[in-house]
Amino acid sequence: MDEAGELILAQTPYRPRIGLILGTGLGEVAEVINNADIISYDTVPGFPRLTVEGHVGELIIGELEGWVAAAMHGRPHFYEGYSMAEIAFPVRVLRAIGCEVLIVTNAAGGLNPSFQAGDLMLIDDHINLPGMAGFNPLAGPGIEGVGPRFVSMDSAYDPRLIELATGAARNAGITVRNGVYAMVGGPSYETKAELRFLRAIGADAVGMSTAPEVVVARQCSMRVLGISCITNVAIQQDTGAHSQRAQSQHTMEADAGHSGLTHGDVLAQGRTMVPKLAALLRGFLRRLPRQR
Repeated sequence: MDEAGELILAQTPYRPRIGLILGTGLGEVAEVINNADIISYDTVPGFPRLTVEGHVGELIIGELEGWVAAAMHGRPHFYEGYSMAEIAFPVRVLRAIGCEVLIVTNAAGGLNPSFQAGDLMLIDDHINLPGMAGFNPLAGPGIEGVGPRFVSMDSAYDPRLIELATGAARNAGITVRNGVYAMVGGPSYETKAELRFLRAIGADAVGMSTAPEVVVARQCSMRVLGISCITNVAIQQDTGAHSQRAQSQHTMEADAGHSGLTHGDVLAQGRTMVPKLAALLRGFLRRLPRQR
């Protein structure tokens, strides 16, 4: 961790305070970072080698709305064969080079029947299903000097940061949703029964990332803002003439499914959302107080 951080800082004069993880199809957001230094993951000890289309594997450090930001253009996933600790290692490095706020984005399937493809969802909380099954980035021997081993995840997604992002969206005329994000292991998409289960336990969106990074960010005392880009709707609102109870039951039983969704579809929809996401991030950073 220290070695990786020192190597990064040796390649740039910047000292970032904002960390940014760009999800599937969202890498073009990095283009709004000015005067950037680009560092390949291949040159950083401990950084993963990425195998998924849409995840380039570059750390982009530069200026964004008066802040110095370090953006991960691509992230590793559990389904690539990495451990949760390996997935979250770059977050430890972001903290080591000075990042105090982590903005984590992802592409997600919408579970809330009121959501539409193209929506942005500010994450209020998450359900870490792999973590609940024992695949937690903090499992195993504790690491000296990085924070508590038993981390409270209460308000893991900082309420004040959510408030600032909500105000930025309102000012920019961007409609945002709020909700709970569920992480699954992937890479297969969920069955209809799994989608119904996720919705029943309170999830509004589902994806294959984010939770391990947020766990480690909280261990490192980083404040977190999470944004899901709803690239497809997995559970759709029923339009039939039913009672409210029957309509809800029909929605959950008959209108759940990914309908032939492909990774290419997710990439394509994510790219269409880049301008909206970039505008939200810029507005948020303009509102973020600068005192330490």
